[in-house]
Amino acid sequence: MTELTKQRIAKFRQNKLAWYSFVILATAYLLSLTSPWLVNDKPLLLTYNGKLYCPTLFHYPQNEFHGTFATAPDYKDLVEYAKQNSIPVFAIFPPIPWSPIKSQLTAEGAPPYKPSAEHWLGTDAHGRDVLSRLIHGFRICMSFSILLALIGAFLGIVIGGVQGYLGGKMDMIFQRLIEIWAALPFLYVVILLGSIYGQGFWLLAVIMAAFSWIGLSYYMRAEFYRIKNMQFVKAAKVLGLSHKRIFFKEILPNALTPVITIFPFSLIGGISGLTALDFLGFGLQPPTPSWGDLLSQGLANLYAPWITISTISALFITLMLASFIGEGIRDAFDPKSGDRFG
Repeated sequence: MTELTKQRIAKFRQNKLAWYSFVILATAYLLSLTSPWLVNDKPLLLTYNGKLYCPTLFHYPQNEFHGTFATAPDYKDLVEYAKQNSIPVFAIFPPIPWSPIKSQLTAEGAPPYKPSAEHWLGTDAHGRDVLSRLIHGFRICMSFSILLALIGAFLGIVIGGVQGYLGGKMDMIFQRLIEIWAALPFLYVVILLGSIYGQGFWLLAVIMAAFSWIGLSYYMRAEFYRIKNMQFVKAAKVLGLSHKRIFFKEILPNALTPVITIFPFSLIGGISGLTALDFLGFGLQPPTPSWGDLLSQGLANLYAPWITISTISALFITLMLASFIGEGIRDAFDPKSGDRFG
């Protein structure tokens, strides 16, 4: 780590708003990675008739406990069954003991159900716990956006860097091809490929990544054009260093500022894009937990405002934290920003 990088990190940490936003968002995402175990209706630990089970890590068929079918048991019903039949049972359920895809239709009336002691944020139109779907949706949305930003950064660096480094006719050909590619209607591509291959996480990631690198490539092209004409690069060429070494060792490390400063805003674009596609029905396949799906249900069930309010609040807070992080990084890497946070 160079001295300049240490100074930039120190400047970023001096921006308390950006630093605490980063800590909060990173902590929330790391905690959300545990949601398959801590936000579910399967016990963390179960003792049934003297035997020990761990349903969150292993699958057990219903006939392991009682009955004749090999389907997955409903563990809450299983615990009640054991108590009614005097079978020794002990279960430790997660802090939020609701599956994001399983409907809860035991209450009176029809869903969506209002917030209660059991469902803190109520349920959606299918009787699924809103808080559980928000947490799982946050994990999926952030993972998707991080993956999308990484792929977009890689493609933007490679394509933009090659353009700026080679220049001339090769750069002109690349630019014309990029302009043609950027003119393709993104939503139509999603609809067409989704209808052929089906909707899924990886298909959406590939399609969106195919378009997300274009903006960054322009910045990288300009950076490579600027840096390749500096004296230390000319000196490396005179010394006979290979093009590979000049590209990756001399120019690329000095051209990464746009990548770092744009990365948080790429996350925002990924979150917004996935939510919008899910809202329109062209995103992840139901019943995958999705903020866009919750927004769509809130619009269709205006008499259940808790669905819309909780989803918009989660989306607003996430995008706001990412924006603060992006602004903090941009100021830390801006040589004109001075010591405004000191």
